[in-house]
Amino acid sequence: MTAGRTGSAVFADLPLEQVRTLLAVVDEGTFDAAAAALHVTPSAVSQRVKALEQRTGRVLLLRTKPVRATDSGAVLVRLARQVARLERDASAELGLRGEGEPTRVSVAVNADSLATWFLSALTRLPHEPALCFELRREDEGHTSALLREGVVMAAVTSSPEPVPGCTVRALGRMRYLPCAAPDFAARHLQGPPREAVAGAPVVVFDRRDDFQDAFARRLGHDGASAARHYVPTSEGFVEAVVAGLGWGMVPQPQAEPLLRTGRLVVFAPDAAVDVPLYWQQWKLDSPALVTVADAVATAAGETLRP
Repeated sequence: MTAGRTGSAVFADLPLEQVRTLLAVVDEGTFDAAAAALHVTPSAVSQRVKALEQRTGRVLLLRTKPVRATDSGAVLVRLARQVARLERDASAELGLRGEGEPTRVSVAVNADSLATWFLSALTRLPHEPALCFELRREDEGHTSALLREGVVMAAVTSSPEPVPGCTVRALGRMRYLPCAAPDFAARHLQGPPREAVAGAPVVVFDRRDDFQDAFARRLGHDGASAARHYVPTSEGFVEAVVAGLGWGMVPQPQAEPLLRTGRLVVFAPDAAVDVPLYWQQWKLDSPALVTVADAVATAAGETLRP
């Protein structure tokens, strides 16, 4: 295992006990909570973190509430999680893991993938090895940040640039269609789309969602209307568009059945937007990650555009 040898070389200079303590502080949020989790005193936790900072010559934690890792600290947190993953895989191969204890896999995934194709990947996984999942919902433009911080071990992301210590694999493109309810389109979206979107109410996911505004700019307008509705779930977003609250960019797998039944119309047929998606994961020799990655790629290939 190349990753395992690399980790051993690094930890020859960085004591494993100190790095594990750093991870506990980040996970638990405070020095006191980390001390309780590690069954040591808060003073011991503080001393270990200070010793690690002195050894690396860097500030590793922001002493906020909750405690947060600095960029340098995030590198060590990610490494600590990877080493823990390798230890669990080795224990499983040696039969040392508890009877029936599943392997936990943490993945960051965007809401539209969750609502359309991603869960089908998890349902087709084999029963062995036993897996359980911790899914973190995040916009595809921000999921790679969770990988970089070591919060998750894999992510569906829109970035083809691999996070340090990760591999990247193309999944396909999610197509988005500019949709509206028929009555809404008749009232607000007559005429050239560039002019229509200027004053028409719009549905957006949350305050970080720039997708509709980017679409309006693509049409030649400065941005979507200021009259906007925030609906922070993929299913709720589509229902809001169907209900006539505003127009929105709807994933094609969700739009198609609604278009067939006439509950939605596409008001700019030649302006569909394709968003490329990628699978990034830790560069580890982990059977669990290999199994999940293969299932994700297969499910994506059945839904996404090549």
